Amino acid sequence: MQIPIIRVKLSENSVNEVAQTLQAGMIAEGKKTQQFEQEFAKYIGVKHAITTLNGTMALQLAIKSLRISNGEIITTPFTFIASANSIIYNNLKPVFADINPETFNLDPQKIVEKITNKTKAIMPVHLFGQPCEMKEFKEICEDHDLYLIEDSAQAHGAEYYKQKTGSLSDLGCFSFYATKNMTTGEGGMITTNSDTLAKRIKLYRNHGQTRKYEHTQIGYNYRMNDILSSIGLRELEELDNNNSKRILNAEKMNSQLKINTPKQINEIKHVYHQYVIKTDNREALQKHLMENGIGTAIHYPIPVHKQKSYKKIGYIDNLFNAEQISKQVLSLPIHQHLTEEEVDYIIKTINKF
Repeated sequence: MQIPIIRVKLSENSVNEVAQTLQAGMIAEGKKTQQFEQEFAKYIGVKHAITTLNGTMALQLAIKSLRISNGEIITTPFTFIASANSIIYNNLKPVFADINPETFNLDPQKIVEKITNKTKAIMPVHLFGQPCEMKEFKEICEDHDLYLIEDSAQAHGAEYYKQKTGSLSDLGCFSFYATKNMTTGEGGMITTNSDTLAKRIKLYRNHGQTRKYEHTQIGYNYRMNDILSSIGLRELEELDNNNSKRILNAEKMNSQLKINTPKQINEIKHVYHQYVIKTDNREALQKHLMENGIGTAIHYPIPVHKQKSYKKIGYIDNLFNAEQISKQVLSLPIHQHLTEEEVDYIIKTINKF
């Protein structure tokens, strides 16, 4: 049996929608993109959803819309590097706080000690599909007059106290990369309830253009096209069903695996973008699974503050939990295309080890 860590399959509805868009001849940004934005905003429960070409661009523009200068944003060191890079792209400094070793998310208790008069915002990441403890982050931001940005790139459809991620802060940012819970191949989305921020983001996304050939500020070409939006429309329809399959797979693995399974906090909906276990025998277990046809991955082997690119610009923080967890985590297949037989095989193979 061969079980890859991920299987990317577009639904038949997505393929048909793209075909119709191509046949119609409108393949740049158009009505499909506007419709996708409207449907996504409705799904998340916000006033505005604004497409971009990828998730990194979404983060970059979200931060830029705040018009912060000479400041710092506190974020997690244990995630994909795009989160921190988006801060640097805005000529701001990422400040890293340590994580909760059980949930892998940014620890609210570690945030306060990092706040200075230079701090302008906090940007937690809903890692692996599990929402952060947003109540605590909101209280910290209110107490210190800070912006709150959600990196929801891995948490499409996840919920915190029955509210969707992306609706719990000033700005939410999503990625639609091929391996995400919903995809457009590449693509991103910014969500907000602020009319002012939405207006700024739309300007930045389209060359600072208020109307054709009139540019009121320097901007970028970060627009999504109707081909990608056609995929997004149909994949959004499938999202809750696909997440339910992931959750069922995870629940079965949680109940039967004889290993340190993911911890889920109360009152949240974890959508399992990744199913991440902890083991002190990672190399041997990964080899055992590979020999038995089961794909795995390590998310993430090097915390951001320990990356060479960050060491070169002077990051020397010691963040014990993030550094320790990066040596223990191992991601197993959890995607919605797994069969019941494959889930049973994964459980049996790990328990034999």
